[in-house]
Amino acid sequence: MTTTLFNAVLLPLALSIIMLGLGLTLTLNDFRRVVAYPKAIVIGLVCQMLILPAVCFVIAKSFGLSPELAVGLMLLSASPGGPTANLYSHFSKGDVALNISLTAVNSLLTLFTLPLIVNFAISQFMETGQVVPMVFKKVVEVFIMVLVPVTIGMIVKAKFPSASEKLDKPVKILSALFLVAVIGGIIYQVRASIVSYFQMVGLAALVFNLASIAVGYYMPRLFNVENKQAIAIGMEISIHNGTLAIFIALTILGNGVMSIPPVIYSLIMFFTAAAFGYIVNLKNKEA
Repeated sequence: MTTTLFNAVLLPLALSIIMLGLGLTLTLNDFRRVVAYPKAIVIGLVCQMLILPAVCFVIAKSFGLSPELAVGLMLLSASPGGPTANLYSHFSKGDVALNISLTAVNSLLTLFTLPLIVNFAISQFMETGQVVPMVFKKVVEVFIMVLVPVTIGMIVKAKFPSASEKLDKPVKILSALFLVAVIGGIIYQVRASIVSYFQMVGLAALVFNLASIAVGYYMPRLFNVENKQAIAIGMEISIHNGTLAIFIALTILGNGVMSIPPVIYSLIMFFTAAAFGYIVNLKNKEA
């Protein structure tokens, strides 16, 4: 697989399929539900938009990551929750409706916050001229790649509910397969350096993942948000849309090294999320 074919075809297709799958689960009520869960939604968004990037910045500095890896990790921190968070939340007895609403609002807001965070990271970690910051044209590209398939999915769900139900499972399977293909494709491209990259950023990615889970779960509990909703927020802000982060790194910023942190994080997060779900369920049973 050539880099051009991967970046120009497989990656945009993978992102489109994943976002289409998200759209098939959304309705306008998911956005209106913000009114029903104002406290939980606001806390979740503050954790996602403000606290996570700040925590990530400290971790990148503390681990002395190379500039490109640091920007890649910051890019991941700015990416919204992935659709898989809904599934993990369901298995962990979290509030899936809250997950869906958070994913919907997050995906919309990050189109504006993501460029700000990424450009900040580039200004802090990279030397002038090494990487071109995300400009308006590039933001529009991301906007199209994210919102168009989501909108199509929502229209199908609203106009053809039976068809959306039939498509839901196959699209989820395709999304998972494409995510595996994307991760596999990047690992293949950097196969000569993947071990050294894992040594350089693996521990930082793990620490950031565990910090994301802790912030997502304990911050809501600190403000007396019920346990079911805290589980949902914990899953939402720790399971990132890695494919979007990889797409931006490779296609928008044109830097393969920046895609490494999202790849390694994506390999880690599914195991830690499963462990988190098991632990909170165990606590619930003991209670």
